[in-house]
Amino acid sequence: MMNGKAGMAMEVRDNSAQYRKMSETPVSRLVSTLAVPSTITMLITSVYNMADTFFVSQLGNSATGAVGVIFSLMAIIQAIGFMLGMGSNSLVSRHLGANEQEKADITASVGFFSALTIGLALTVAGSLFRTELVYLLGASETIAHDAERYATYILYAAPLMCATFQMNNVLRGEGRAALGTFAMTTGGLLNIALDPIFIFGLHLGISGAAIATALSQSVSFCILLSMYLSGRSSIQLRFAHLRGNLRVLPQIVAVGFPSLCRQGLASLASVFLNRAVRPYGDAALAAMSVVARVTHFQGCVMRGLGQGCQPVAGYNFGAKKYRRVYETIRFTAAASTVVMAVASVVCFIWAPEIIALFRKGDAQVVEIGAFALRINCLAAPLGGLFTTVNMGLQSIGKSQKAALLSSCRQGFFFLPLILVLPARFGLAGAQVAQPVADVMMFLLSIWSYRGLKQELLSAAEQTDGPADGSGKN
Repeated sequence: MMNGKAGMAMEVRDNSAQYRKMSETPVSRLVSTLAVPSTITMLITSVYNMADTFFVSQLGNSATGAVGVIFSLMAIIQAIGFMLGMGSNSLVSRHLGANEQEKADITASVGFFSALTIGLALTVAGSLFRTELVYLLGASETIAHDAERYATYILYAAPLMCATFQMNNVLRGEGRAALGTFAMTTGGLLNIALDPIFIFGLHLGISGAAIATALSQSVSFCILLSMYLSGRSSIQLRFAHLRGNLRVLPQIVAVGFPSLCRQGLASLASVFLNRAVRPYGDAALAAMSVVARVTHFQGCVMRGLGQGCQPVAGYNFGAKKYRRVYETIRFTAAASTVVMAVASVVCFIWAPEIIALFRKGDAQVVEIGAFALRINCLAAPLGGLFTTVNMGLQSIGKSQKAALLSSCRQGFFFLPLILVLPARFGLAGAQVAQPVADVMMFLLSIWSYRGLKQELLSAAEQTDGPADGSGKN
């Protein structure tokens, strides 16, 4: 890192150039550019999750179901990391947009050390009550042992996993998502390479898959931390920033709470889905585990676009360019819908072949999984609107509205459906619960989008006057 006047001058020039990039580049190009590294990161993460499922599936339905159960635990860890990361992301981007560098550094530092601390608490609590935990997550008697073995190493890595998601989101908040992509991609490729070595070469079975995941996450953590320590990020992470500044943590949590609602409730929904499917045997659990990984992969580009939208919306909201914020959200919603429609057509047509990649020769798993995947594809394009609106609200500090909206899909809609539909329609009820919830969420999102549009355009008229048709603000 540079010191003295020369270093300060370079930092000012760098931050000034970054400000112009975030506030003047056409939103379609800027969101797409920022979405690419975010999407790659999510695709890589999803790929190595799918690689776990693929390699573990060679061990049988019990092992496949165990990975699906512990996927809920990983989602909880990720939800906490994303809560602190998204909260830091939004605040950091607005501070940088308002040229408040020190506040951005403090916010990022408080979020980072909080992620490590909460992750450590998860490690201790989860390790002490590991058996109770896997049953709570939906494990059956036949898969509980495998689930415990897999959970052991995931819990060991929980602090680094939480901090990894937090650091990656802060990099996106300052518009440097490519740095995070390198770290996450490196860890993901390492995971894919280590899976067959540990599972089959070293004969560690399902424990080998968990060790590979834990090691890859640790590598990603080290690379991301080096970005901050080497000065490649404009943010400085310092323990000294915590002194007298812990009051920032409630702000981070408040802004990031919609992410916790969104992903935490998704994890809870996965637990209830596991419980609803459990009476139909390990084949049903294995099939729904595969479907969960495929649909997560399918939505990566949509979520990547949403994450590309967030720093742009946050920066420009901080700079009081409200019409540009609206244009960012409108473009992202449209692009996400188109992407999801194309992906859904592909997955719908080749659903049996996709499921068979994981459990070839198991006709029951393929039949159950293909039906569930096709039903999900019918509603998947609707996710473009509600994902974008939710992330847009969060990025401009409308945390209460964002939290309420993100709670609806898996909380107010899915959870009642997964309790009612399987009791009435059996396994088919469990398979259609999520698509039905998505339709209900889409209808609510139309109303939310209209309200957000009116609010932003009204604010734009007050600051700049009516739109001049140029598309600039």
